[in-house]
Amino acid sequence: MIQKIVNQIKFAAIAAPVYAQEINITTKGDNFSNLENLTVAGIVSGAISLIMLVVALVFFFMLVLGGLRWVMSEGDEKNVTNARNQITNALIGLAIVFAAWAIVKLIETIFGISIISGISIPTLQGN
Repeated sequence: MIQKIVNQIKFAAIAAPVYAQEINITTKGDNFSNLENLTVAGIVSGAISLIMLVVALVFFFMLVLGGLRWVMSEGDEKNVTNARNQITNALIGLAIVFAAWAIVKLIETIFGISIISGISIPTLQGN
């Protein structure tokens, strides 16, 4: 039994380099073509888009958690007040994020530049 396991390990050690040589790794194609076009402006635009998306998601989840806290407060006035304050703060945060997005879009339109080109609003229209 042990000899059989040793033989299988030896076979695996001999066959592994053969399998590794069959893998064809190429860097041609579209996989890395976007890295050649990377600019500082593109990095800043992507960072702004990512930050706005993350902040909007955080405020949205704060809004949902505030609603859950309100439902689970069981009528306790202190908990209801805390939940109401959390919902208010989350709505104010969402309004600030969307106002910042609108201001950036306005600047893009007025000056004809692209600041946050990565964000698009989904629509219900078909292809």
